[in-house]
Amino acid sequence: MNLILFIYMTELVGYAAMLFLLVSFLMKDIRHLRTLNTLACALFVAYGFLLDISWPIIISNAAIFGINLYYLFLKKN
Repeated sequence: MNLILFIYMTELVGYAAMLFLLVSFLMKDIRHLRTLNTLACALFVAYGFLLDISWPIIISNAAIFGINLYYLFLKKN
């Protein structure tokens, strides 16, 4: 039962990440896009760890997460 619950929770995190990613691309305001995309990236990083450490998912989304944070908080136009 615990394994089934873990798999279910893992899939929920993956689906939530996918949903936030897709919704982020519907945003017209770049700050809203980056904010939702940052949340999606954080969920994808968690998902990568839940999948018994999937480095391609973790590394790519951690990098995008960092880029989004840079543009949201450090780079001023």
